[in-house]
Amino acid sequence: MDAIKGYFPSNYEQSRSTFRGHLETIKRKWPEAELTTVHIGKEEDNTIDMISSNAIHNNEQVLFFTTGEHGIEGYAGAAMIHLMTNEYLEHIDPATTGICLIHALNPWGMRNFRRVTENNVDLNRNYLYNRASVPHNVNKNYEKENELFLPDGKITDLSKEKMKLQTQLVKAISSEGYSAIKEAKGMGQFEFERGVYYGGKKEEETAIFLKKIQNQLLSDYPRVIHMDWHTALGPANEITMVVSSEDERGEEELKAIYDLKNIQKFTPIKVKGDSTNHFHKLKNEQYPSTYLFSALFEFGTFGSGLKAELREFITIILENRLYWDGAEKQVDREWILSEFREMFYPLNDDWKKSILDEGRLGMEAVLGKEGILKIS
Repeated sequence: MDAIKGYFPSNYEQSRSTFRGHLETIKRKWPEAELTTVHIGKEEDNTIDMISSNAIHNNEQVLFFTTGEHGIEGYAGAAMIHLMTNEYLEHIDPATTGICLIHALNPWGMRNFRRVTENNVDLNRNYLYNRASVPHNVNKNYEKENELFLPDGKITDLSKEKMKLQTQLVKAISSEGYSAIKEAKGMGQFEFERGVYYGGKKEEETAIFLKKIQNQLLSDYPRVIHMDWHTALGPANEITMVVSSEDERGEEELKAIYDLKNIQKFTPIKVKGDSTNHFHKLKNEQYPSTYLFSALFEFGTFGSGLKAELREFITIILENRLYWDGAEKQVDREWILSEFREMFYPLNDDWKKSILDEGRLGMEAVLGKEGILKIS
């Protein structure tokens, strides 16, 4: 397992340093490649880092990777940039293909092993194409179950809290239906600043930055191929491609095209403020002649099915409560943080190996089909 160690750093600073080190490798193929560093948030040393270059002769297409939108998930995303640089860069033609790689869209979250920003914002609910279009009742299911989703004082007995959450979730599912509980997650909420799945009341700095990059790439290239790297959802130790309904192709058609087992579609009606939805909307309305492939790629941890999803809900809720209200016992604090890490960045080598294996599968399937990789 020694071969995987270099791909998975133990902290944000190490990950950022490794990413910045890729510049010299990339400049061997794109001599004009540049590192752009953008300071984000209240803490001076939190930065979004981007390595980018136009194609050398003709901007026919661009490879675009984004990572760390949900902070702690950025470690697996950074591993994908590292993997692509080590194993696939030689198969890309810099004469006609540009490159744009972004490390840590949410650097505060990545540094602190949290999913959200320092403002408690779930960034993937913050990229609203038109904020006025958010329905006035978007929080209706969330409001019905606010005692479930909002912090409720210091954690004094973790076993009792887990049992209470389990009971509340089962009760909510019985009364509102499981789809309503999932909708509260997918739609996010834009009112409760200390609650989970908070989309924010205004644009985060990151959203402003990424929207600008999306616009620039759509303007500069006739073809944009975008892979946005995440962790947690989908079958354990497998990759799942999650595609916006703005892409008109169905799941079975996509599976046939890209030869991937796990592909899901989602809709802006059920998920508000997603960055790939925004990308597609921007393309459709302002750059209709541009070809855009943009999808999320999830590396599963807990697995799929109701039991796994209940575990995910409980983990997200407990971690948020711990952040705001704390826990009386150090052992309870450590358990919650360990469980949260297991959901987004497990320490075990088998999972890390699966990330590299499944990442190769995803890259070769998508970048091969889209003509980025020239592998014989």
